[in-house]
Amino acid sequence: MLILAIESSCDETSAAVIDGSTKIVKSNIVSSQLFHSQYGGVIPELASRAHVEAISYVVEKALANAECSLESIDAFAVTTQPGLPGALLVGANFAKGLAVKTGKPVFPINHIEAHLYSGFLESQDIQFPFVGFVVSGGHTSLFLVESFTQYTVLGSTRDDAAGEAFDKIASMLGFPYPGGIYIDKLSATGDPDAFSFPVATVGEFQFSFSGLKTSVRNFLSKTFTQEIPENIKPDICASVQNAITEQLLKGLKQAVSVYKPKTIVISGGVSANSSLRAKAEQLGKQTNIPVIIPKGEYCIDNAAMIGLLASYRYTFTSPYSIKFSVKSSSLRSPRK
Repeated sequence: MLILAIESSCDETSAAVIDGSTKIVKSNIVSSQLFHSQYGGVIPELASRAHVEAISYVVEKALANAECSLESIDAFAVTTQPGLPGALLVGANFAKGLAVKTGKPVFPINHIEAHLYSGFLESQDIQFPFVGFVVSGGHTSLFLVESFTQYTVLGSTRDDAAGEAFDKIASMLGFPYPGGIYIDKLSATGDPDAFSFPVATVGEFQFSFSGLKTSVRNFLSKTFTQEIPENIKPDICASVQNAITEQLLKGLKQAVSVYKPKTIVISGGVSANSSLRAKAEQLGKQTNIPVIIPKGEYCIDNAAMIGLLASYRYTFTSPYSIKFSVKSSSLRSPRK
């Protein structure tokens, strides 16, 4: 039972082939739109055009790497929400075109839900109920997950997402977009206690990072009248990273304490952050609860997680394609 999945919600064009029976990823191709770095953020119109240019090649590459033909695919899965409208339409229309051509069904998948269940790409032994934490450039949300079709949103950010905070502060420090990876890299040689940045106190299972961004901006403008010395940047990065991850862990600890889950699953682009991973693993040891975090290629936007969720949710005997609509959200936008 083979599933060809497509993901194009923002600035990655991805296609993957999943064995729906064994849940084995036979291929996962991701084409990242690196040119957005010159604009300091994702430009929706340019992202859509880039998806149009890349999607045929990416799908062909996914089929080739999986050593299968289009005719051998039993069903298609595609991201339909949330995301940039034009970008979503490219993937959705391409998938529907393949479905019409082959007479096979196509199934809509929510991008955030796919991240939520992407821990199963790392381990199929995840036990329900689990606390899921989706942390990315556009989302910071906690969930209580009871099955592949039932979950509750416990809380989310009141303003900016953690990934956006990383990227915006990285821009203040002179790093290109996306900047979170640069902060993580420099933090390895910095002192997380060198500077004191605020860890917001908000409602239970709630997060806020706008105050942190303002605090860092004010600190930089008052402390450095000219360029920021390179030898100081590691300490700033480590201190910023500590403030962001401490707030994330505070909310996660609250959820674990209240709901006593059997597993903790952290996913989304920010789950690749080394400090967050280390602190989450420490939490797992303290509570004796397994912590599952996907490996790097499954933290970023990818089609493997789209196909995987489809394989758990649907049976592929339907002779028709499910009708669905594309919905948008404010994922990532250019910096002002």
